[in-house]
Amino acid sequence: MGGFIEPSPLKTEERDSNLIPILVGLAVVVIVVGAAVIFLKEKPKAGKALPPYVASVKISDLKMSAAENFVGASVTYLDGTITNAGDEILTHAVVQVIFKDSLGQIVGNESVPIHVVETVGPYNDAVDLQSAPLPPGKSKPFRLVFEHISAEWNHEYPEVTVVDVATK
Repeated sequence: MGGFIEPSPLKTEERDSNLIPILVGLAVVVIVVGAAVIFLKEKPKAGKALPPYVASVKISDLKMSAAENFVGASVTYLDGTITNAGDEILTHAVVQVIFKDSLGQIVGNESVPIHVVETVGPYNDAVDLQSAPLPPGKSKPFRLVFEHISAEWNHEYPEVTVVDVATK
């Protein structure tokens, strides 16, 4: 007879029988989460090897300027000189441009194709290297245009690195 002083044996059995399904459920959850972590983990991407001809393409004489476009937004221009120091005709080049903040942290990272400045009629125009290839040993001025740079940018010259080229 279960009273106020003695616990009822029936209630102890109920607690033991509830504990087993809870432990089994917890074990299943741990196994599912562990499997999800293992199988959904992003594989490390192998860094794309740079083409060997990248070493023959030199960037120099960087100059920056800014202007407002017709809708009032600020546009930043990065002008410089690209030199083909190799022995092939350069038909395409892509640079990675990294903007940093005052703490040296990256606030902008863009890969953009080089557009060389050519005189078209009475004015200069930036055209793709495919339209105006760069012969071996020659240099041409280029212009890169950036419309959206983080407000955190420290307004110093960005890092500019050639990351891809095409030749013929």
